[in-house]
Amino acid sequence: MKYFLGIDIGSISSKGVIIDEHYKVIAACYLRTLGKPINAIKNVLKGLVDSLPVNVDIHGAGTTGSARRLGGIMLNADVVKNEIIAHAVAACHFYPDVNTIIEIGGQDSKLIVIRNAVPVDFAMNTVCAAGTGSFLDHQAVRLEIPIEKFGTLALQAKNRVHIASRCTVFAESDMIHKAQLGMERNDIIAGLCDAIVRNFLSAVAKSKEIKPLILFQGGVAANEGVKSAFEKALGFNVVVPEHFLVMGAIGVAMLACCQSTNGTSFKGFEECSAQEFKSHGFECDDCPNQCEIVEAIRNGNIVARYGSRCGKWI
Repeated sequence: MKYFLGIDIGSISSKGVIIDEHYKVIAACYLRTLGKPINAIKNVLKGLVDSLPVNVDIHGAGTTGSARRLGGIMLNADVVKNEIIAHAVAACHFYPDVNTIIEIGGQDSKLIVIRNAVPVDFAMNTVCAAGTGSFLDHQAVRLEIPIEKFGTLALQAKNRVHIASRCTVFAESDMIHKAQLGMERNDIIAGLCDAIVRNFLSAVAKSKEIKPLILFQGGVAANEGVKSAFEKALGFNVVVPEHFLVMGAIGVAMLACCQSTNGTSFKGFEECSAQEFKSHGFECDDCPNQCEIVEAIRNGNIVARYGSRCGKWI
């Protein structure tokens, strides 16, 4: 049996999976990035190794997420793909009839339009993080409620209140105002879930055709209150996949499997974990573009530079 590694390095969380050649998930790891993607990648690899039933040989590796380029260099990955493709590949495998993917992570939101198992359109949030996982985490801390209970409390609401949805500042101010008026906490939380959905539909999904089957992926999909609010707003059933937290990692592992005919360049768990790896940036002032160049250093040697528009620093 051949096995394949997929790593999804996001701004808030980092995910990793190992799948077999039939795309069955053998091991999975999910943890916080904490602003240190290099350490997060090493910790994900360690978590995967610790959860493996037996020693396995990796025949292909891929990376995705906002730090996919950095992860790809660090792992000597065979495949480096954006999150849109990675999520679409996994979703179409597990749900061949999928037409719409809603993905809400730590700091970004995505809508992916699928037709006949092919991603044909997508949209992402721009500068505002309203309705993302980091915003929900902040509100859970402010209300002194475990984030895991947020969805359950929302479903217990009796009179949902209207919360402003245009941005995080307005939403938080409105929640505080409603609490000062004496409104029930559960009703306010349910109103926040509704606001998240309104923000997504107006800011991300605007002018996009949302058709069932609809999948809800990413960390926020664990919130039953947001899932219920989507179903109420769209009038369709919304499905949360079994592996909703790691669908991006699964998708890029599947892509690595498809390109494994010529072997793998993956450096191996031990070597990747033991290497001294760091990166830093500098600004190129050779032209008006003033590109910010990232320089990757492994064991004291420069192994890659990227970020230039002209290709000078490849």
